[in-house]
Amino acid sequence: MSEHRAPDTSRFRSLVTLYRASGEYKNLANSTKEKWSPWLDRIAEHFGDLRIAQFDRPEKIRPIIRQWRNRWVDKPRTADYALQVLSRALSYAVDPLGKIAGNPAEGVKRLYAGDRSDIIWTAKDIEHFKAVCSADLANVIDLAAHTGLRRGDLLKLAWGHVVDDAIVINTGKSRQRREVIIPLHDDLRAILTRIPKLSATVLTNRKKPWTDSAIESAMHRTKATLGWTDRNLNFHDLRGTAATKFYVCGLSERVIAEILGWSEDNVSKIVRKYVGRNAAVKAVIAQLRTGQGT
Repeated sequence: MSEHRAPDTSRFRSLVTLYRASGEYKNLANSTKEKWSPWLDRIAEHFGDLRIAQFDRPEKIRPIIRQWRNRWVDKPRTADYALQVLSRALSYAVDPLGKIAGNPAEGVKRLYAGDRSDIIWTAKDIEHFKAVCSADLANVIDLAAHTGLRRGDLLKLAWGHVVDDAIVINTGKSRQRREVIIPLHDDLRAILTRIPKLSATVLTNRKKPWTDSAIESAMHRTKATLGWTDRNLNFHDLRGTAATKFYVCGLSERVIAEILGWSEDNVSKIVRKYVGRNAAVKAVIAQLRTGQGT
């Protein structure tokens, strides 16, 4: 008579099992589950015997994750896909399971260097996303799309950074040495006005400051609900959306490039692709009138 041992809940393999049994995983599109299932098998095989506690030591576990990712170093898209599935399981371990404090895969570089400089969230994308996400996540999306701030800077954005006519913050890029000044255009001012002041930081999740992992988990759940799991659209692409909004508000491409830390060519490419011709012409006329003092 064979013995059946209870799974060791201190090992990483148990997290993969819990993720597979979760409503989050079950709600994925069937096509996504077909692609992810073999990767979850590989992840369980490679990392399964490690203790969950080891994933709470990023400086120790990241080299192991990189080594595993590098099995597909000659196929960058495949390597990034492997990392995506691992990151998803780790994020689930952070929230809602609370098994680890943070997602160590977030500090591991993706290998595929495709050009995403002209990819943005359109107004319809944002409308559809906000229709099914929480009000707290909608605030994150709106603020990202109207400020162009990176996620790390959004998380630390405090009410003290909001002055009379601008947001003034030292960006996490360049070790806090670069100061960003974002004009409070009408739409941005309206968003800040409607966000409740529940904390020193502007963005909160259930009255607590957001974390990277919480945002990643919430966005993944929303994308799964929308059937967007395999769609080529990520949080960083909201910076391009902000570029179009800045332009329509009358900022020059040079000023937009300075705010975002981009080249003027990148800004120009986004404006040409996504800003309607009439809106672009009106924005230029407004800039000319301002320059002429009329």
